[in-house]
Amino acid sequence: MAECRICPRNCGADRKRNKTGVCRETDRLRIARAALHMWEEPCISGKEGSGTVFFTGCNLRCVYCQNYELSQSRTGKEITESRLAEIFLELQDKGANNINLVTPTHFVPQIVRALQSAKSQGLCIPTVYNSSGYECADSLKRLEGLADIYLPDFKYWNSETAGRYSSAADYPVFARKAVEEMVRQTGTPAFDEKGMMTKGVIVRHLLLPGKLSEAKEIVKYLYGTYGGRIYMSLMNQYTPLATLDRQQFPELARRVTKREYEKLINYAIELGVEHAFIQEGETAEESFIPDFTLDGV
Repeated sequence: MAECRICPRNCGADRKRNKTGVCRETDRLRIARAALHMWEEPCISGKEGSGTVFFTGCNLRCVYCQNYELSQSRTGKEITESRLAEIFLELQDKGANNINLVTPTHFVPQIVRALQSAKSQGLCIPTVYNSSGYECADSLKRLEGLADIYLPDFKYWNSETAGRYSSAADYPVFARKAVEEMVRQTGTPAFDEKGMMTKGVIVRHLLLPGKLSEAKEIVKYLYGTYGGRIYMSLMNQYTPLATLDRQQFPELARRVTKREYEKLINYAIELGVEHAFIQEGETAEESFIPDFTLDGV
């Protein structure tokens, strides 16, 4: 934390002395919500809900961010590592199917210590590491034996798109390496008697307007590389929020069409993809974005 190299930004910020890097966070944990969450994939949320902890800040900060209030407006409350461990146990007591860490990348060292503490106090449900996919493999290795399920995004195939929307032209390279490390750690996906995932990798891709060809490349790569060793989650819920600069990014100022999404799903089926989640009905709604009101903090 004195010279932060946790993520691919490699910014070297002295977060121990209140300096911030791209993530805009110091070394002090901040979270905006800790509650049961029903809107993840069925094998993550189930009927009881996923015990989701939303961390403040983000190392990627996409121009179209669907959780802008969390990642870029710095909504959240400062907590200690011991309090984070308590929150994990409280969510378990509420019947959560798992502990779901959302945008955790920039707090990996603190999370590792909090998980170790919570496990020593009886935490026994799976831990889900839910991230943008912009990760360093070395940082992920610190989570081995602590993270049971990885739920990364794979946002971009082309460096030009990654640079334009996330100022991270190297995103595709790091995302591929991150998924490789995640699969190495978790091995073959496993589920319990209720159909809840207990270990494995689910790679998400949010289809963006006009980016069907990139989405197909991502699906082709993931299926060709990992086959049934991972699940995919192909999402159509992109919503152009008020925070989007529509003048600078006019191509993002619309939702994905039904036809675009159908073409992506049909392509995955033609490839032979069987282990995948898709979205049906009207999912591109702001109601899928939670209120960050410090619940459970």
